[in-house]
Amino acid sequence: MMERKRELFGLGLDALEEFFLSLGLARYRSKQVYNWLYKKFVFDFAAMSDIAKGDREVLADKCSILPGEIEIAKTQRSADGLTEKVLLRYSDGALVESVLMEHDYGHSVCLSSQVGCPMGCRFCASGQQGLERDLTAAEILAQGAIFGKHLAEQGKRWSRLVVMGSGEPFLNYANVLAALDFFHRPDAWGLSYRHMTVSTCGIVPGIERLAREGKPINLAISLHSVRQEVRSALMPANKVYPFPSVLKAAAAYGADSGRQVTYEYILIAGLNHTEEDAELLASYLKGQNAAVNLIPANPVPDKGIERPAMKDCRAFCRRLQRAGLNATLRKEMGKDIAAACGQLRGAAAKAGVHEGGYSGAGDQ
Repeated sequence: MMERKRELFGLGLDALEEFFLSLGLARYRSKQVYNWLYKKFVFDFAAMSDIAKGDREVLADKCSILPGEIEIAKTQRSADGLTEKVLLRYSDGALVESVLMEHDYGHSVCLSSQVGCPMGCRFCASGQQGLERDLTAAEILAQGAIFGKHLAEQGKRWSRLVVMGSGEPFLNYANVLAALDFFHRPDAWGLSYRHMTVSTCGIVPGIERLAREGKPINLAISLHSVRQEVRSALMPANKVYPFPSVLKAAAAYGADSGRQVTYEYILIAGLNHTEEDAELLASYLKGQNAAVNLIPANPVPDKGIERPAMKDCRAFCRRLQRAGLNATLRKEMGKDIAAACGQLRGAAAKAGVHEGGYSGAGDQ
């Protein structure tokens, strides 16, 4: 039976050094490889030019670099050039999406935390096929690394991370936090926790656990209604964690962390954008350090999800603003490439995606 190679991606410098010493490699090799991976985004041992050929052969024989074993099965770019979406295939065939967006403040990467999603939200394509498995911390990191390599080739880098792709982050808490901690490492990418956001459908124990971390990570709550019957119909999680308990935990998180909590609110035609809905939402969020991000629905006709007319979306936003809430209507990005999480993976699953297109060692 062939010996399984040790995956290096996501190991800290100390762990990397210890492993290299066990292979009989010089201590300083670990720092060289670490810099190639996280400073230069090079994922091929053969391209690490300052490492002796014999040592590179040992590394190639005993180790693997996880991004080098990930393929980009499909890439889509928006017509305006501001959004790029990739469908990644991991070594076991699992498909996951990740998105790169260009804003006026820089580039942000939207990361997935699970393969599929168990939550079953009616408006979301990610959960239509259920949960396949959790992503490891290294697999979450690799999503950022692949886009990091792409940007580095242009002399750029990402400046923000959002865990808003496929999956419920707080159901894969340990791996998500391990990945964010690595993104934060000063000897790797040094990204501030204040430039990271985790989005949840309302897993109260996860919100409370994040508060105990004492890290100023931004929290986003997928809310979409403050009427029990409507939110339960849209989001089965509301039956386990009713929205009042979610709002209470989120408010406590905002107070403890000093960070403004963002409430994501998808506007769905005929369902949740009446004047009464606006008044209820304003009453529940009154006094909180909160922002409301209004999102016109991505149509899912077989689930009865349609978007309201844009004039109705704007009117709902104005009602919230008049009630004193910090409410904005999200600028849509990547609509022409199905950039909402789960759409590309779902289409690929139906069509059967087999062609490769990228490995970490090559060019996109």
